[in-house]
Amino acid sequence: MAISLKPLRDQVIVITGASSGIGLATARAAARKGARLVLASRNQERLAIIEEQLMLEGAQATHVVADVGNREDVQRIADAAIEKFGGFDTWINNAGVSIYGKLADVSDEDSRRLFDTNFWGVVSGSLIAANYLRNQGGAIINLGSELSDVAIPLQGMYSASKHAVKGFTDALRMELEEDEAPVSVTLIKPAGINTPYPEHARNYTEYELTLPPPVYEPEEVANAILYAAEHPERDIYIGSGSKMMSSLNKYAPSLVDWVNKKFMTNLQVTDQPAHHKEGSLHQPGTDGNVHGNHKGHVMKTSLYTRASLHPVITGAVVAAAGAAAVALAGRKRSNSHRKVGKD
Repeated sequence: MAISLKPLRDQVIVITGASSGIGLATARAAARKGARLVLASRNQERLAIIEEQLMLEGAQATHVVADVGNREDVQRIADAAIEKFGGFDTWINNAGVSIYGKLADVSDEDSRRLFDTNFWGVVSGSLIAANYLRNQGGAIINLGSELSDVAIPLQGMYSASKHAVKGFTDALRMELEEDEAPVSVTLIKPAGINTPYPEHARNYTEYELTLPPPVYEPEEVANAILYAAEHPERDIYIGSGSKMMSSLNKYAPSLVDWVNKKFMTNLQVTDQPAHHKEGSLHQPGTDGNVHGNHKGHVMKTSLYTRASLHPVITGAVVAAAGAAAVALAGRKRSNSHRKVGKD
């Protein structure tokens, strides 16, 4: 069955993890496009403030305080969307958290909690959304990571959870296609993104945490998410670094292992002593910020990602640039010949 997705201005969009980072950036961008929003996170105070701000700007929004690790809470998000707006068109599983620490040091309690949020939250949201959307159509958008394809030291359990998200998302997509359900299922794979992600992570190290380069602004992820809400896409990589890591790991996994074991641990910590340890793994963090405090270079856009989303336009631009270069070269040769003739 063909999948037809509505324009954003006609959509109701559910966003989990909406009180900071990528989720909040996506909510603001979707509101500017005219979408009606159902925002979910564990932080009641911050959600209420965000909803009020969006409504003052003319948006229609509601919020649900929910822990995506609890299936009943996720069902309440869907129920709220149906009660407030009569249903939903796009469901974005964005809520997530990380742990920085060697696998042998991380407690079982923390590991299970991470999987409750990162994996089981995606499973619950996807299945509840699919059950509703298979009758009317729509989009399910899951936030994976470049670490859906590659593992790195110090974030081993996070890498494992994002690998699991990829496997689940791919299987769900195939089953919906087999049933001819008009539902698009997209996996977003960002590289490092300048959000409060390091501050929210559970920290087993003695140092402040950071992101390995290259790092991009969260608005670039929001742009890709909203593109997927209108256009069926299988996978979207945010940043050429994400695509490069995935491709290298596919064709030269031993090389990637060597590079990561040599450099990746040091690229994830600073030389400053840790000021926080618990993060927001077990309780809501200090939310409300889209951007983090990454000290290194942050790229505002990814030319690779934008080219992958608009290949026809990009091809036309490249072709036009090539034609212009050929024409310029032709003029230079012509001028050169005329000069020779005069001599």
